[in-house]
Parts: sequence; structure tokens; C-alpha cells
Amino acid sequence: MYAHGMLAPVLALVAWTLIMWLWMYATRIPAMQKANIDLEEVGRTGKLPDLPPKVARVADNYNHLHEQPTLFYALALAAHLAGVTDGVSIGLAWTYVILRILHSFVQATVNIIPVRFGLFTLGSLVLVALLIRTVLAL
Repeated sequence: MYAHGMLAPVLALVAWTLIMWLWMYATRIPAMQKANIDLEEVGRTGKLPDLPPKVARVADNYNHLHEQPTLFYALALAAHLAGVTDGVSIGLAWTYVILRILHSFVQATVNIIPVRFGLFTLGSLVLVALLIRTVLAL
């Protein structure tokens, strides 16, 4: 039943990160064209002019998916290698993935900070629970 262990949630979050990458470019490129941003100037200065908030939020979220989720990847793979792949641990991993996807949608659309903070906090607590279960199993 749990033959793939923690790999499916890890791959799901990688896939979601790539979806956000596509969403970022689908919003960023048209916004840059509309603003007549000179890419040579950006290359010289190293600074991209401010883009509309709805465009910047998608890019911000893509960047955020390279921050705390790196802990998830390491922890999920450590749990997998340690054989901590029971239903509870896999459920925690999927819960983290779902919380990150919800966080992405909130940030990239309505950007309600208390909701984002709540989702982030819940995700952090899920990581703590997964860490404790993995350490205790060793």
C-alpha cells in the first residue's frame, strides 16, 4: 500500500513548483512587454523595474517554493530512506504539499496575509511533526 513511500508527495511538490514557474512566466512576460521593459538595461543594472503586484506575487511565491520546501524535501527523503513511510508520515507529507499549494493560491491571487501566515504556520507544524516521527523511528 505504501510502496512508493514519501516519493509521491515530493514529486507532487516539485510538479507544483514547475506549475508556478509556468504561471510566473505567463504573467511576467506579458507585463514586461506591456511596460516596455528594456532587457538590456535590466542586464546592465541588474534590477528589474517594479511590475504590477498581481504579477510580482506569483514570482514571489515561486521564490518561496525554493525556501521552506527544501526542508520538506530533505525531511521526506530522510524519512523515506529511514523507512518511516507509514500512513501517518505519508499523510503528513501530503498535508504539507496541500498546504503549500493553498499558500501559493492565496499569495498569487488575493494575498490575504493572515491566511497566508496561517497556512505557513500549519505547514511548519506539519514539518515539525514529521521530523519528530522520523527522529523517534531512528
